[in-house]
Amino acid sequence: MTCSGTGRERQLETAYVRPIHHARYCVLRTIAARDGWRYRANVALRTLAGTVGAYGVAALAAAALARTLPVARVEAVTIATLIAYLVAPAVTIWAFLARGPWRALAGVALSALLLGGIGWMAGQPA
Repeated sequence: MTCSGTGRERQLETAYVRPIHHARYCVLRTIAARDGWRYRANVALRTLAGTVGAYGVAALAAAALARTLPVARVEAVTIATLIAYLVAPAVTIWAFLARGPWRALAGVALSALLLGGIGWMAGQPA
């Protein structure tokens, strides 16, 4: 029986600790790994990116779309807001599917910069 985990955890386990194939050891090792500050910081950064970042990206997406859609102003705002409701959960899912917490923050920040730049370049609606 082997412990489950990511490839990196397995590499570290085999490099520094003689593998013990016992179910109790696997459970204790998993619990110990989740008690560390790195695990908590990982979850905290992803949660921050998935909540505050998703809100910001959705707001910037709505603003950029409302300024660039070639329809009447009221219709553009309505369509942009409906699309922003789809953007927010997509950003949250991205934040938790990224390979690491810094990649999650970088992805959210880059998408916010891109959408902010598009909204700024579009200028005021006519």
